[in-house]
Amino acid sequence: MAEVACDDRPLVFEDLVSWMAEGAKPASEWRCGAEHEKFVFRLADHAPVPYEPGGIKALLDGLTRFGWTPVMEGEHIIALERGLANVSLEPGGQFELSGAPLETVHDICQETGQHLSEVKTVADELGLGFLGLGYSPIWRRDQVPVMPKGRYKIMREYMPKVGGLGLDMMFRTCTVQANLDFGSEADMVAKFRTSLALQPICTALFANSPFIEGKPSGFVSARANVWTDTDPDRTGMLDFVFQDGFGFETYARYALNVPMYFAKRGDRYIDLAGRSFVDFMDGKLAELPGQRPTIKDWADHTTTLFPEVRLKKYLEMRGADAGPWSRLCALPALWMGIFYDAPALAAAWDLCKDWKIEDHERLRADVARLGLKAEIAGRTVQDVAKDMVAIARSGLKTRNRLSAGMVDESNYLSELEQIADSGITPAERLLELYQTRWAGNAGRVFDDFAY
Repeated sequence: MAEVACDDRPLVFEDLVSWMAEGAKPASEWRCGAEHEKFVFRLADHAPVPYEPGGIKALLDGLTRFGWTPVMEGEHIIALERGLANVSLEPGGQFELSGAPLETVHDICQETGQHLSEVKTVADELGLGFLGLGYSPIWRRDQVPVMPKGRYKIMREYMPKVGGLGLDMMFRTCTVQANLDFGSEADMVAKFRTSLALQPICTALFANSPFIEGKPSGFVSARANVWTDTDPDRTGMLDFVFQDGFGFETYARYALNVPMYFAKRGDRYIDLAGRSFVDFMDGKLAELPGQRPTIKDWADHTTTLFPEVRLKKYLEMRGADAGPWSRLCALPALWMGIFYDAPALAAAWDLCKDWKIEDHERLRADVARLGLKAEIAGRTVQDVAKDMVAIARSGLKTRNRLSAGMVDESNYLSELEQIADSGITPAERLLELYQTRWAGNAGRVFDDFAY
């Protein structure tokens, strides 16, 4: 029997638009969900960790002692849930916390700290460690184990057909992300445009992946460079966001025309790589004869788009390299300070509103190589970054959300302020260590920077 929308009629385009629009919330209900990924490695030899034995599966199993509920795909545990948070594994075993939507950066930091304490407890028993970098510093792609998730098998086979670095994205990168709310379509548009234009500035501030296979790569963010050659259909700076008339409908049309990866039926992923969601809506897919999508299929499809900012029922900031524990709270602090104070959002837009559309992709590529030394519209990225962080600080001060110690959220920006003021990215600090104390051994990063 064909699967249809929840009210027993086939989905129409307006349903796709409404699904995103339903995310709008009053400011009193705005929250932020923080996500971060990290590489798992064996303490004994810095090798990547397989699913089993004694690897990722054991790590997931061990975390159940802390009240996490297993999520299964067939016979494999592939994630954990606890309340509105979940722990999952990326294609190469990168370990991810997707946090609950929380009200303050203090709450996010507490959640992150609890997670890192729990995973370290289990990892120590297994002889495993964690590293927060944007790109694996020494491993070859063929050394990285493959995780047993159905969607990743589909992606693994499709990626080489559409880009040169998609498999590196899957197996050798880690990111930190912040997911934030909007109040209306107009508010979504203002936040989308501002954050998309400024995402390369964020990339430069968090640039933390200078090595590939043990050598300097020529990039301060090898992770950001990977995204420039992954899949042009579903990545990039989305020029249409800056054009007149942009709104939910525009994004839905974009998403509708991005080729599919899969549809999920029960525990099984149906390989639909390259197929059209429009044809799916018309019941014309040979792999699912006569079937039409549910709104869950549409929600799943939106997760397979990878622009620098992604719209679902909230906006996802996707431009930052993973980093040390000290910077994991800085990303949500940066964007909450800008998004959740109207004068701060307006000031942030003033930084970038006159940038030309054709400059966005160039800046995205430039910051991967040059970091804060890149230039845009006659200014250095460092200068823009200083202004951006100062605006975020002002927004957080205005929010005045205090911790138990009566400290506001702006304290979480201190490390970003130091980076912006110095003009030196975290990646350049790593390169300095590589050339001096590490004596050309990039593997030392596992000893000096593991969680």
